[in-house]
Amino acid sequence: MPISTVPYTVVDGSAPRLLDVYRPEGAAATTPAVLLWHGIGPDTRFEVAALAEETASHGLTVFVPDWRSDAPDGGRAHLVASLRYVRENAASFGADPGQLVVAGWSMGAGAAIGTALRPDLMDGRLPKAVVGIAGLYGRPARSTGTVPLDDLAEAATSVPVVLVHGTADTVVESHHSRDFLAALEERPWTARLHESDTDHAGIIMTSYAPELGHCVPATGADALRAGRETARIVAGAAHA
Repeated sequence: MPISTVPYTVVDGSAPRLLDVYRPEGAAATTPAVLLWHGIGPDTRFEVAALAEETASHGLTVFVPDWRSDAPDGGRAHLVASLRYVRENAASFGADPGQLVVAGWSMGAGAAIGTALRPDLMDGRLPKAVVGIAGLYGRPARSTGTVPLDDLAEAATSVPVVLVHGTADTVVESHHSRDFLAALEERPWTARLHESDTDHAGIIMTSYAPELGHCVPATGADALRAGRETARIVAGAAHA
């Protein structure tokens, strides 16, 4: 699958970050867009590359930016800048910015959910849907600096929320997604949770390599199955 790598500018004065664009050959002239954020490791967009490629294979254009969780603001400027870049430039890659799904894994999950709860991030423009993969929602989201569970009480517009979690996750236990789903349903919001029999890395089609300190593409059948299911779920949110 052809991958384009482009820089996006961050307005806080830090160096430009890189963003990969996945678009399958033979895709429709205009596709829905997915912005996919990686987890807490600084500039580790490669960790979600396998998931991005699998998601794009469903006829989507997927944007995967680097961001740095160790920045003074926790990465907020990087995340918001990547969101703005996709909003302003998706069309040039054959994607519809009006059909944007924001997804994230691990620390990126709370950031993704935050974009649905804080319309001020993009001048009132909300995503079509958001997908939180193996995330925490009771801590400040790196995209907003505020806690999703707290923002939920004040949010006026319901954006569909999809949660995905591995039942064998020991890094971020699956009850965090179950608890957030319950809070969403009390509002009520359009929300659903999909659980897979896999761990924190397997949910994105990877395995953790302790000798490297990061995730690598999975070879095990369970992680491949779970990651493909995650990609199908993200694609379903985009095509809905």
